[in-house]
Amino acid sequence: MSMYTLIRNSPKPTMKEIETAFQGNLCRCTGYRAIIEGYRTFTEEWEQIQKENKLASSVCGMGEKCCRLQNGTNNTNFSNTNEVNSHNGTKNTNGFNVASNETNGEALFKTSEFTPYHPSQEPIFPPELKLTDKYDKQYLEFKGTNVTWHRPTSLKQLLNLKNVRPDAKIVVGNTEVGVEMKFKHLIYPVIIQTGQVPELIRITENETGVTIGAAATLNDVEIFLRDQIKKQPDHKTRIFVAMVEMLNWFAGKQIRSVGALGSNIMTGSPISDMIPILMVAKSELEVQSKDNGIRKVVLDNSFFVGYRKNVINPDEILLSIHVPFSQKDQYFQAYKQARRREDDIAIVNAAVNVTFEPKSDIISNISFGFGGMSFKTVAAPRTEEKLRGMPWNRQTLEIAYSYLLEDLPLEPGAPGGMIQYRRSLTLSLFFKTFLAISQELQKYVPNIKLDQRDVSGIRGFHGRELKSSQYFTVVPSTQEKTDALHRPIVHMSAYKQACGEAVYCDDIPYQEGELYCAFVLSTKPHANILKIDETEALAMEGVHGFVSAYDISEERNWWGTVVRDEKIFYTDKVTAQYQVIGLIVAENQNIAQRAARKVRVKYQELEPVIVSIEDAIKHRSYFADPHKIIRNGDIDEVLKEAPHVLEGECRIGGQEHFYLETQSCLVVPKPEDGEMEIYSSTQSASDMLKLVAEVLGIQQNKIVIKVKRVGGAFGGKESKAIRIAVAMAVAARKFNRPVRCMLDRDEDIIMTGARHPFLMKYKVAFNENGKLLGCDAKLYNNSGYAMDVSPSVMEKAMAHFVNSYKIPVVRVAGYPCKTNLPSNTAFRGFGAPQGMYLAECMAQHIADYLNKDPREISELNLYKEGDTTHYNQKITNCTIDKCWKECIDSSNYYNRRIEVDKFNRENRYKKRGLCIIPTMYGIAYPAPHLNQGGALILVYTDGSVLLSHGGIEMGQGLYTKMIQVASRALEIPIEKNPHK
Repeated sequence: MSMYTLIRNSPKPTMKEIETAFQGNLCRCTGYRAIIEGYRTFTEEWEQIQKENKLASSVCGMGEKCCRLQNGTNNTNFSNTNEVNSHNGTKNTNGFNVASNETNGEALFKTSEFTPYHPSQEPIFPPELKLTDKYDKQYLEFKGTNVTWHRPTSLKQLLNLKNVRPDAKIVVGNTEVGVEMKFKHLIYPVIIQTGQVPELIRITENETGVTIGAAATLNDVEIFLRDQIKKQPDHKTRIFVAMVEMLNWFAGKQIRSVGALGSNIMTGSPISDMIPILMVAKSELEVQSKDNGIRKVVLDNSFFVGYRKNVINPDEILLSIHVPFSQKDQYFQAYKQARRREDDIAIVNAAVNVTFEPKSDIISNISFGFGGMSFKTVAAPRTEEKLRGMPWNRQTLEIAYSYLLEDLPLEPGAPGGMIQYRRSLTLSLFFKTFLAISQELQKYVPNIKLDQRDVSGIRGFHGRELKSSQYFTVVPSTQEKTDALHRPIVHMSAYKQACGEAVYCDDIPYQEGELYCAFVLSTKPHANILKIDETEALAMEGVHGFVSAYDISEERNWWGTVVRDEKIFYTDKVTAQYQVIGLIVAENQNIAQRAARKVRVKYQELEPVIVSIEDAIKHRSYFADPHKIIRNGDIDEVLKEAPHVLEGECRIGGQEHFYLETQSCLVVPKPEDGEMEIYSSTQSASDMLKLVAEVLGIQQNKIVIKVKRVGGAFGGKESKAIRIAVAMAVAARKFNRPVRCMLDRDEDIIMTGARHPFLMKYKVAFNENGKLLGCDAKLYNNSGYAMDVSPSVMEKAMAHFVNSYKIPVVRVAGYPCKTNLPSNTAFRGFGAPQGMYLAECMAQHIADYLNKDPREISELNLYKEGDTTHYNQKITNCTIDKCWKECIDSSNYYNRRIEVDKFNRENRYKKRGLCIIPTMYGIAYPAPHLNQGGALILVYTDGSVLLSHGGIEMGQGLYTKMIQVASRALEIPIEKNPHK
C-alpha cells in the first residue's frame, strides 16, 4: 500500500522517496533491504543504470563487487562490460553472457516474458472502491453510545460547533486522540474532524513568509516548503530547511500524510519535534471564535501555561500558523535526539535562531527552544540575554554552557529519567549548532576558522546507497524439469500475502453464535487476592458471563510445556502482573474489553517483589540452584597457574517478539461427543492439543487443532499461544458457543513474555599471546514467575558460551532466576545469542588488556578439526577457519581497517568501526525424540497429491520447501502437489 501510494503520486520515484515511503512499515523477518531491492526497478536511477550499462535483469546489482568478479570465476575486466560476442551477437555483461543466462537457468526471471507496458495498465485506484464522492462534500454527523463525531465542511459550521461545545476535541488525522481513546481508554463525547474546511487546509505564500492552515497535513507542508526552498534565495529559507529536515524524523510517512501541524501545536507535547522550531522562529498563530472573531498570538515561551495547556480559549479554533522568511544575517538550526533515528519520539530536541550584526560574528539576537526539558517546550532566557552582543567563538560557547545548565534544570525525579543525559544533550545539541553556523559564517567572516576534524559533528548519519546480490542454486541441465528441488521458486503464499488474500487466524469468517473473549489480568506483582467482583461487568449489556478457576477443577487448573507450574486462572495469589484472573465473554471485542476493565480485584500486597536478576541473586530466588553445571578439567588449578586472569561481567537485555500477527485463537465446540476445533496462531499444535484435552478432561482424539499459517512467531507462539487457547477452550465449553480472541498489541506484549535477559559473570585465563586456557562462568537469566522453557534456554546458552573458540578447561553454571515478572519464553536463537555474546565480551576484554586487535584473539582461538567441545562433542568437518579466511578476504578487511583508522584520525566527533565475529550454532534439540518428523502423503486418482506434516508455516517458506521435496520424491511437478 505504501508503494502503491508513492507510485500514484510519483510515477518515477527516487530511491530516497522509496526509503521514505517505508518509514512507517514494519518488517520482522524478510528484511527491509530485500523489499526495497524489489521496488528499485520502479526508480529513475534503475532505469538510467540499464541504459548506461546495458545491464540485464539477471546481472548482479553489486557491480564491481559482484562475487563473479571478486572470486575469480570470471576474469573479464569490469570496464569491458559491453563486449559483443562475434559468434552470435549476444552481449556479455559483467563478463557473462546475458542471453544465455535466460536460457540456462541462471536468471530468476526472464525479461522477455514481461508483459509490455501500456498506459492502460497504470495502477489506478479501483473504481469499485470509490462509488461516489458526495459524502466528501457533505456535513456529516455520527452518533454513538458515548461519542458524537462531526465532520463540518465550512468554517462557519466549525465555529458554531465549537461555540456550542467548547469542550469538543478537534482532530485531523486522529493520531493523538485515537491513541488516547484506544490505550488510555479516555472518552471524548464530541469529536470534530476538520479536514474538509478549506480555510484550515490552505497553504499560501505572502510577503513576509508562509501561512499554513492548521489542518494542512505535514506531508503537504513538507511539499510546499520544499518548493519554497527551490525558488527562494537560500538566506530566506533557512527556517524552512530546518522544518523539512525535522519532518523527515517526525513519525512515519503514513502519519505525516494525515497528521497536521496545527494538531501538533494544540496537543502541546513537551517533546514535540516542531514546536521548538516554531517557537524560536517567532511564528504567529491566527485563532478565531464565533463571538470574539480573529486574534493573533505569538508562539513564544509564554504560549504554554501548563502541561498540554495553552493560552487559546476553549471556544477558539486555531486557523493558521505564519512562519516568517529568514533574513540575510539570520541562521537557524534544529536537532533531535531519539533512541533511534526514524519514527521515534525525542528524548531532547532543540532549535536555535541566531541573528548577527551585518557581515560580522557579533550576536545581535539569539533564541533557544528545547523539548524534553520540562512539562512544556522551554526557552533559555538568561542564556539569550547573556549572549547578545558577544562574538561567536569558543569562549562564548563555554559561557553559553554554564548559562544553559542554569536555564534548564531537571529535578532528580523528573518524568522520563535519564536526568544527566538529557542535561548533557542540551549542551551537545547547541555545540552541533555552533559548528554548523560556524561553517556558514566562515564564508563571510575571516576570523572564524573551523577545524576540518570538527565538521563531522555537524550532521547526523546518512545511509549509503544500497547494493545487494541474490544467491540461488543453478540446477544442472540433467535435472528433470519436474524436479523442483534446489530451484528458486516463489513462496507458495507470496502473491496471496502481497494482495492481502492470505487467510490468517482472525481472518476466518464469523461463526454462528460466536462470542468474544477478553482477559482480566492481575495488576500487582506479588499479592494475595482477597476478592474478585465481576458484578459491574456482568451488568453491562452484551456481556454473557465471566470465566474463572471456579469453572474447572483445582487439579486441572494447571498448565506448562515442561513443568505444570502455571495456573490457567489465578484466584488466591498472583506472583506477577498480567497473570490471568478470568475471562469476560461478550458479544464483541469492544464490549468484552470494556467489561474486563470493570472487574474489580482487591489485593493484599506481599513482599518481596523480585524484579531484576540482582534481586533474585540477593534473595537466592532460582528455579534450581544451580540448574546445571558443565565441567571440563580443573578450572581452579588453571586460574591459579595462568599467566593472566581477567574477571568481569556482561549483561544483555530482553527483546519483544513483535510478530506482526498477535496471539489469536478461535475455538469452535462441536455438537457431538464433546468434540472441539481450535484455530490458532501457534507454533506448537501438538502441545496445545495435549494441554487442552488435559484441562477439559477429554480424549485428545476429540480435539482438532488447525494452523493454516502464522503471521510471525520467532518462538513467541511456541508455548504462550497455549495459554490463550486453554482458557478460551474452558469458555467455549461453558457457553457451548464459538469464542474468538485476538490480543491487541499492548495486551500481547504485557502477557506473553520476551527473550530472556542475561547477566553473565566470568573469570578467564589466557597467556601473553591471547590463547585461551580456561574459563569459569556463571550465567543467570530472568525467567519470570514460571519456568516455561527457561531451563532449556539456559542449557543452550551454556552450550554456546564459548561461541567458536576452543577453551580447554571450563566450568559453567546456569541459574534460571525466579522473579515477579511475566515468564519469558522461547525466542529465535533460544539462548545461544546470549551465550555467544559472553564469548565475544571476553575476547574483547582480553584484546583490550593485551592491546591487540580483537580479530587476533578470535583467530588464535578458533576451533579446529578434531577438537572437542566443553560438552564432549568432537568437531568433524570443521569449516570455521575456512569461513573466517574467506570472510577476511572477500570483505577486504585489512584495507578497510586502514580506511577506518584514517577516517577516525581525521574526524573528531564521528567515528567508524569494523569488526569480524565468528558464529557457531548447534542445530538440534537436547531431547532426542524432538529431532524427528513425520508426513502423510495422499495420492488421488487424478494424479494430484495432498501432503500433510507437522511443521508450521510462519513465513520461513516451510510449505514451499516441503512441496519441492515431494516433487523430487514423487517425480511430479509442483502444480500436482498442493499442501495441507
